[in-house]
Amino acid sequence: MNEEKKKKGLFARLREGLSKTRGNMTEKVDVMVRENRKIDEDFYEELEDILIMSDCGMKATTVIIDELRDRVKKNNLKDAAQARETLKQIMTEQMDIPRPPLKWPMVMLMVGVNGVGKTTTIGKLALRFQSIGRKVMLCAGDTFRAAAAEQLTVWAERARVPIVKHEEGADPAAVLFDAIKSAKAQQADLLIVDTAGRLHNKKNLMDELNKMRRVIDREYPEADTRCILVLDATTGQNGLQQARAFKEVAEIGGIILTKLDGTAKGGIALAIRQELEVPVWYVGVGEGIDDLQPFNAREFVEALF
Repeated sequence: MNEEKKKKGLFARLREGLSKTRGNMTEKVDVMVRENRKIDEDFYEELEDILIMSDCGMKATTVIIDELRDRVKKNNLKDAAQARETLKQIMTEQMDIPRPPLKWPMVMLMVGVNGVGKTTTIGKLALRFQSIGRKVMLCAGDTFRAAAAEQLTVWAERARVPIVKHEEGADPAAVLFDAIKSAKAQQADLLIVDTAGRLHNKKNLMDELNKMRRVIDREYPEADTRCILVLDATTGQNGLQQARAFKEVAEIGGIILTKLDGTAKGGIALAIRQELEVPVWYVGVGEGIDDLQPFNAREFVEALF
């Protein structure tokens, strides 16, 4: 019963967090349904505009509209209400890339430009995994941004997890080396590594991430290493450009989409799926600890509608 209550609470938070996108996208679709519109060329054009304005991106929008046309024709659908349900199904299918099963021990290399909420996300992940009984450790690998290690230390204290850090300006690979030694000694399940968010110099970023990956491969080959990209949903298509740039320099295994509650353009989740073919692992729909939620395509679309 408690579990059911908790699930309802999480869904309510997701629904609330997506309220701005709902106002921008699905409420406009609902107006078309209430007008009892026929499914004609004008209907498709208007729907296309709504999806693009919600930051679904041209590629995802084209795929969705083409698929909707096919199913409307195949199932001989006549009105907008029927098309709405079909649209929900298509969107759910489009976004449903299964997240690979978690294996332990694991290293999460967290990447993303400064300002996307990376440090906060690391803290929330530490609390989340600790709450299910996993032994977590943090590594302050962003040694370039002033006070990055201090911010991460605040979260480590909050989550009551150990943190490995060096002085500002230290070699990130050296910090990681010490963190791996410590994680192995303490038999940690999960080592979460903060990395520098400098994207303006891709070569430096690539060299740095490659060096860190080599340290993990050499010192911790038994660990399942995942590179997780943190994106700020409020940046919309700009965030998608960041994602493309990071994908050029690192093998991105999953995405965490933060600040969805702050944008009317939550369609960016669809654009990410279509453009990058990388699963969204978590979505952030608020400031609270529990507002970082595992991504579920069906629940996401239900909350939208």
